[in-house]
Order: sequence, then structure tokens, then C-alpha cells
Amino acid sequence: MPSVNPVETGRLIYSVTQITREIKVVLESAFPQVWVEGEVSNFKLHSSGHMYFALKDAESVLNCAFFRGSNQGVKFQIKDGLKVLCFGRIGFYNKTGQAQLYVEKAEPKGVGELQLAFEQLKERLQKEGLFDQAHKRPIPMLPSKIGIVTSPTGAVIRDILHILRRRFNDIGILIYPVKVQGEGAAGQISEAINDLNRIKDIDVLILARGGGSLEDLWAFNEEIVARAIYDSDLPVISAVGHEIDYTIADFVADLRAPTPSAAAEIVIARKEDLSGKLDSLIKDMRSFLDNAVSLYENRLAGILESRAFKYPLEMIERYEQEIDDLCRRGDSHFSHSVEIRMEKLNSLIGKLDALSPLAVLKRGYSITLHIPRGKVLSGAKGKTLRDVKGIKTGDIIETRLAGGRLTSEVKQVAKEEIE
Repeated sequence: MPSVNPVETGRLIYSVTQITREIKVVLESAFPQVWVEGEVSNFKLHSSGHMYFALKDAESVLNCAFFRGSNQGVKFQIKDGLKVLCFGRIGFYNKTGQAQLYVEKAEPKGVGELQLAFEQLKERLQKEGLFDQAHKRPIPMLPSKIGIVTSPTGAVIRDILHILRRRFNDIGILIYPVKVQGEGAAGQISEAINDLNRIKDIDVLILARGGGSLEDLWAFNEEIVARAIYDSDLPVISAVGHEIDYTIADFVADLRAPTPSAAAEIVIARKEDLSGKLDSLIKDMRSFLDNAVSLYENRLAGILESRAFKYPLEMIERYEQEIDDLCRRGDSHFSHSVEIRMEKLNSLIGKLDALSPLAVLKRGYSITLHIPRGKVLSGAKGKTLRDVKGIKTGDIIETRLAGGRLTSEVKQVAKEEIE
């Protein structure tokens, strides 16, 4: 309760806590439910999942709190600059002395929530490259087995099966039943795509659903489905709604069919179409072979018209003459080279003969050897004598002449000085 000032009777004095409590009661009782329109600014997403932002117009700002329990159902992305309508209650936060809006639900201003969520997700996934043509996988012309993700009941699956059986009765078909609308549908569809990718003999997948509103088709606009299609190793055909209906799945898929029936017609060609393609391939092959034969015929004709082929003996004789000429030149060069080397060899032999000891002996000279005592009869080799030093009377010497050798005993040693 406020206190009464004893000096100024009748003046009520509130504490800060008291007055903020009063303001809180007044505001919250006056605005228990209210719609507020404004532009989002200063948006923050807390790790807890709570959202905090401000709504502003040209003159004022109102803080807002959008708690996780309430914001889970929001399809679109709240961000700065977006004009929204927020429904909730006005509260007063005593600690900051500020009023704020506790948001219970939010809608985009001027466009539907789902449409805005669609455009936002489409823009984000496109920037990530999920729609790029480079990632698109080719659809097999004649698959052996087709996986179909759709509701197990209704006209959609009946139409698909009718067309497939009519076009190719032996085709393998595996139906993976899922919810195609409502809560949990997106999770089932993405799980089906992942499971079918683990089955080895499936060649292509079809996602099928009949027409409906944007809300009816929303499961095929969920990010979890888009990423399952993008991560699929199998090519995916999206056949959702009517021709005018577009979903995020259509943009990510490898091929979009305008209707489920069209998907069945696309995935299995008619026998007439296959026959036409086969005829076209045969025609192309024949044309290729004809061109190849013509090319080699021209090459062969060129060879047959060449001089080497038309006048082979003349070419052989010409090459024989060239070979003979090379041989003659080779023989002449070899003989001349041998003569030069023989002359050098004879010259060296003459020089060696002139220096030979035998030649010296023939010119009247002799060689005298000193035979050690007691070795005369043993045939021991003596030491060549160059002068009389070391020779004594009685020593045995051997003199070698041109015709033989003489063995002598020294009777006298006389030294002479040679000028």
C-alpha cells in the first residue's frame, strides 16, 4: 500500500515496486488479448528456442517475447524488416519498467503465412544449390523396378498402376505407403525416400499426390523432404498436385511431372515409342557404318593410286641402287682405313726391332752376365755386368753373343777409364 506523507496530509507516495505493480495490473487487465501490427526489428533467436524482437512503426517501438512453446507452429521465418501481425497479451516487466507484448501467434502482413514460408524456403534452398541442374540425375529409359511413395488408397495410385501395367506389364513396382497430408506426413515421406534408396534393385522413385490447396500439399514443401530428395542416390520424379501446383519437391526433384498419371507415362515409354527409338538408333548406326566404310574406301583408293603401290619394282630397284652405293662407299672407306692402320703398325714394328736386344747382338755386340759361385751348373741366371766393379779373379762370367753363349773364368781384372 502507498504511504501517507505526515507533512503534506493526503499525498500518496508509492515506492518503485508498488507503482510498477499497479501499472502491471492496469495494463495486463486492459489488454489481455490484442493484435498488434508492426515491422520486426532487432530479432534474436535464443538457444532455448525463445524469440525476442521489437515491433516498430514511424513513431514507437514495442518489445515482444515469443516463447518456444508458442512459436513452434510458425511456418515462415521471422526476420528484421518483415511486417507482421502479432496476437498476444500486454505485460509489464517490473525489472526494466517496460511494457512488452507476449506473442502467442504471428502472421505475415499482406501475404499468407504458408505462402511466405514457401517463398522463404525456396529462396534459401536455391542459394544453397539444391535446385541446380548440375545435380539432376537422368531418368532411366526402361527401369526394371519403380519405387512409388504415395497414399496406398485413392485414385492416384490406381491411375499410376493402370498406366504402368498397360505400358509394360512385367515392370517391377514397390509401393511405400505414407501420409501425404497433415501432421507427420513430411517425416514419413522423407523416411520412405531414405529407405527405398537402400533397396538395390530399384531404379527410380515417384513421389505422388493428388491436387489440393497450398495447405493440403504442404508436406511436400517441408525442408526435410527437400533434403531427402537432394540426398537420394536414385533419380526422383515429383508428381504432386495438378499442373498449376508447384511445391519445393518439384524444384529439387530430378524431374517434375505435371500430374501423377503423367509421371507414369514418363517413367515407362510406350512400346510404340520404344520401337521408334530403336528404329532411330538402327538408322543412326547404319549411317555411322556407311560413313566409316566410305572413309576407309577412300583411304584404300588413295593407297592403290600411290606410286609405291603402282610401280613397286621401280621403287625396289631404286632402293637397291642406293644400297649398292652405300656398300661401295663403305668398302672404300674401310679399305682406306685399314691401309692407314697397317702402315702405322709396320712403322711401330720397325722401331721395336731396332730397339730389340737381339738386333744389338747381331750388330757385333754382346751381353756379359756374372754367375754366382756354385750356381754355374744349376742354370741360374746371372746379373748383367755394366762395369768391372765387384768382379774378382776366378769368378765365372757368361757372355751372350748372336749365335749362343760362352762361359769363362776370370783370370785377370784390369780397370780402364773410358773418356
